[in-house]
Amino acid sequence: MSRSFPPPGFYIGDLLVDPPILQAPMAGFTNAAFRQMVREYGGVGLIATEMVNARGFVWMDKNVAEHPERLWGVAEEARPLAVQIWDNDPTTMATVGRRLVQEYQVSVVDINFGCPVRRVTEKAHSGSYLLNNPGRMFEIISGLVQACAPTPVTAKIRLGCNPDSINCNEIARVVEEAGAAALTVHGRTAKDMFRGRADWDRISEIKSHLKSIPLIGNGDLDTAEKVVHAFQNYDVDGVMIARACLGRPWLFAQSAAALRGEPIPPEPTLPEQRQCMMHHYELVKERFGEEKGTILMRKFACCYAQGKYGARHFRTHVASVSSAAEFYRVVEEYFPMKTKEEIRAEAEAESVNSTN
Repeated sequence: MSRSFPPPGFYIGDLLVDPPILQAPMAGFTNAAFRQMVREYGGVGLIATEMVNARGFVWMDKNVAEHPERLWGVAEEARPLAVQIWDNDPTTMATVGRRLVQEYQVSVVDINFGCPVRRVTEKAHSGSYLLNNPGRMFEIISGLVQACAPTPVTAKIRLGCNPDSINCNEIARVVEEAGAAALTVHGRTAKDMFRGRADWDRISEIKSHLKSIPLIGNGDLDTAEKVVHAFQNYDVDGVMIARACLGRPWLFAQSAAALRGEPIPPEPTLPEQRQCMMHHYELVKERFGEEKGTILMRKFACCYAQGKYGARHFRTHVASVSSAAEFYRVVEEYFPMKTKEEIRAEAEAESVNSTN
């Protein structure tokens, strides 16, 4: 399908999401430091925390002084902000949702019905495991909607548990009937994990099964051009960017510019990307201290190097750093200073020169 441009913002309850681009909640990554990086570049309509285990939140509240680490920064940072929670018990979810609204004043409470990892599905019978139990999903959503009112509750799902049991249309109706204010759909099944390609045709089909709540599509959006293509060709109100932004927090700003019909800002130069990574490291280190912050930064550093010439060599060295001095040394010596495209262009130029 072809749609008018630029796409308008949309509402989740009374919250305007504009631009209609959301940052996905990702466990182990979308902490307050990363969220600050995204905000500094701009272009995102709604930012989300890491997913929070509701049962773990309750346990920590009873047994330790601090609330879950994944809520670090939530009370003080800018709004709008969504917090995603997961569990399979309606009462526990409602309890935590109410606390998030009353004590943290979050903008949106999102429910994770899409996580495919075994510790969430097989061990905790949560996340995408619940796609086979629409009745329990209804209880969880409706309980949260009541507990969190008037703060909107949303849900994120996958197409189904596996390719032979795709039930996203049925689940979409359950989500809306239970009172959710928006639905996000990742275009793979739980069994697919992150293999293959996201099925945007399936995502788009879900829109006809919803009466009024917005539909947000998620999966494989790693360029501004793909974001534009999604809005032009699929029946979605918004899009959610996930893994592709981890080493490229500027991707949202690029996508927002493209949606406005403006020239897409170029990728930062490699020195600029290196400076961005170091700024990110300082934010992480400030919160967690040098040792823990350095260890946590390893995975982010690998994301910043992805797709660049020499990335594998850099990852090998950065994976074992445990101090600021080691991190600075490895970055100085091994962080890629050329992209694969630059290396290829230089090789082609040398080849031409050698034949002339």
